[in-house]
Amino acid sequence: MPASISSAHMQGTAQLNAARLGSWMAPLLVILTVAAFGMGIFTPPRSGPFCTGPCIAYPYADAAQFVPRDFFWMAPGILLTPVFIVLAACIHACVEERKKHLAVISLCFASISAALITLDYFIQMQVVQPSLLHAESNGLAIFSQYNPHGLFIALEDLGYLMLSLAFAFVSVAFPLVRGVPGTLRLIFLGGALFLFVSFIGLFSVYRLEVGFLFEITVITIDWTVLIVSGTLLTVYFRRLARPHLGVIAKPL
Repeated sequence: MPASISSAHMQGTAQLNAARLGSWMAPLLVILTVAAFGMGIFTPPRSGPFCTGPCIAYPYADAAQFVPRDFFWMAPGILLTPVFIVLAACIHACVEERKKHLAVISLCFASISAALITLDYFIQMQVVQPSLLHAESNGLAIFSQYNPHGLFIALEDLGYLMLSLAFAFVSVAFPLVRGVPGTLRLIFLGGALFLFVSFIGLFSVYRLEVGFLFEITVITIDWTVLIVSGTLLTVYFRRLARPHLGVIAKPL
C-alpha cells in the first residue's frame, strides 16, 4: 500500500474513532451541565448581594447547617471541564489539517480551565465540607464558597475565563459556513466575546467588589454555551461518523 494511501487511511480511522467518542461525550456534557445548572439555580445564595435569607457572615462557620445541600451542584460541575477536554481532542481530530493548531490551543486552555475548576470544587467537597462538619473553621473562610473575596470565587472565575479562551480558539477551527459547523463557530465565538465584554464592564464598575456578580455571569454564559454547543456537537460528530454506512466524512 503506498505511503500516501496508508497515511490517509490512518487519518480517516483516527477521525472516525474521534467522531464516535465525541458523539457520546457531547450529550454527556449537555446532561452534566443541565444537572449542575438546575441544582445551582435551586441552591439559594447564603451570602453576598443576592442573599435573601437566612444569610451567613464571615467567617462562615454557620455554613455547616447547609452541608451537603449547598454543595450538590459541584458533583456534576466537577466533571464538566474534563468532558470538554475530551471533546476538544475529538474536534482536533476532525477539523481541517490547516486549522488543527487552533484546536490544540483550545485544548490547552481547556486543560488549564479543568485544572483550576476541578481543584477548586474538589477542595470544597473534600476539605471545606468535612471541616465545617467537624467545627474546624479556623482559617477556613478564605477557602469558603460563601466568601466573595475568597479563593473559591477567584479560582472559579479564572477557570471559566480560561474556558472562554478555549471557546474563542476552537470557534475559528470551524468553517464559517451554513449548517452545524458555522453555527458552532458563532456560538463559541459569541459566548467568548460576550463573557470578556461582561468582565471588562463589571470590573470597570465594581472593581475589587466584582466577586459574586462576575461568578454568576461567567457561569451563566459558559454553561449556556456548553449546553448549546454540546447539543450541536452531538449532531456534528454523528454526521462525521457513519459506521452503519462504512463512511468516513471529510473534515468540516
